[in-house]
Amino acid sequence: MSTEFVSAGSLGEALDWLASLGSDAAVLAGGTDLMLQLRRDEQRAGTLLHIERLRELGEVRRSDALAIGALVTHRKLARAPELRPCHGAICAAAALVGGWQTQNVGTVGGNLCNASPAADLVPPLLVHGARVGLESRARGRRELALAEFLLDRRRTRREPDELLTEVLLEPVAPRTADTFMKVGRRSAMEVAIASLALRLTLAPDDATITAVRVATGAVGPVACRAVATEALLTGARLGDAIARAAAAQLSQEIRPIDDARGSASYRRAVIGRVLVQALDDCAARIRARRQRGHGDDR
Repeated sequence: MSTEFVSAGSLGEALDWLASLGSDAAVLAGGTDLMLQLRRDEQRAGTLLHIERLRELGEVRRSDALAIGALVTHRKLARAPELRPCHGAICAAAALVGGWQTQNVGTVGGNLCNASPAADLVPPLLVHGARVGLESRARGRRELALAEFLLDRRRTRREPDELLTEVLLEPVAPRTADTFMKVGRRSAMEVAIASLALRLTLAPDDATITAVRVATGAVGPVACRAVATEALLTGARLGDAIARAAAAQLSQEIRPIDDARGSASYRRAVIGRVLVQALDDCAARIRARRQRGHGDDR
């Protein structure tokens, strides 16, 4: 089957093409996943709709919410000064997506729409309450929580005539720190065996957990929040006992499989240790800010 190529010069033109082509179109930006899938015959498309010229989707901006355009590359995301103060885990994850070649062309929108359970960006976006903005010519704009948008491996709630245009992040409370940790044979250029993002908020006593979010990747059919582990930690005082209990809970909450990268039993064993390390890391940074005299500053 031959594949046609069209290039949209504006968002309106891209939406017109999608309205016309529907499921026959595959949206192409960096192409780091799509081109491989087409070559392997894992995906088919009658038309490739190229959207890389839509510069309005290539920025990180602040308005009512912090917004990441769908065409922001991993490289740009890793260095975004708008994100570093409160959303550093997202920057850290972006810096671990493949090598520099992939980071220079791969985009946030492509990473999310590919819906890999091992996608590095998804866990930190989940702990920051990310919402995705979708636009279509027929229905206009809608927003979905990222957790609702992702259905399964390579399955999302994006309709064939919709384009993912941006990712919106919620504000972060004072006395909060976040982190992203990835387990793999190498720290980068490697699909994760397991990954975890944590966002932790402590009370002024530097010990009581007032809010916590935990999200995992590569340990189930879709990256997701660990709500039972979050419930166990919320309101507790940090210490070895609660960390061990949370690690045990998380190892039971995930749904890993055996594959070429690692066994289900290994994933269950390692994810708890990663959580303990993430709790220590976030708590240490919150306390360090207090000691430096920053008070509630992040």
